[in-house]
Amino acid sequence: MKHFKIAKLIYPMIALCCLCCAITSCTPEEEDPVSFDQTLLYGKWQSGTLFEVYESDGNGHTWDTGDDVDELEAQPFTWTLTEDNLVQIHIMTNGTNVPKSYTVTKLTASTLSYHDDYNKSYTFSKVN
Repeated sequence: MKHFKIAKLIYPMIALCCLCCAITSCTPEEEDPVSFDQTLLYGKWQSGTLFEVYESDGNGHTWDTGDDVDELEAQPFTWTLTEDNLVQIHIMTNGTNVPKSYTVTKLTASTLSYHDDYNKSYTFSKVN
């Protein structure tokens, strides 16, 4: 009878301990932020008819030959790259600024890939 009373106490305690361990061990760990070398971004990039130029001073410009726009008519922007977050602030002709934010997924000497918050992805190749 004594063993039965002890078992009635020990088994729920063991189950409670297991439950506590399972709950605390299931919390997701924060991932280390992905970081890219921004010097790889410098230069001219092309994705189909879309072009982007990133200059080392944080300025850039973009144009789309599919819209019958050439580099002389390109839209200027400033840019920053922090870890995997690429922010372009487009400078409009009326003086307003339009920020655009992207998550960089790949940046090498020849390939730039990023996506926006709406999961629209872009992949560019470096143009010599």
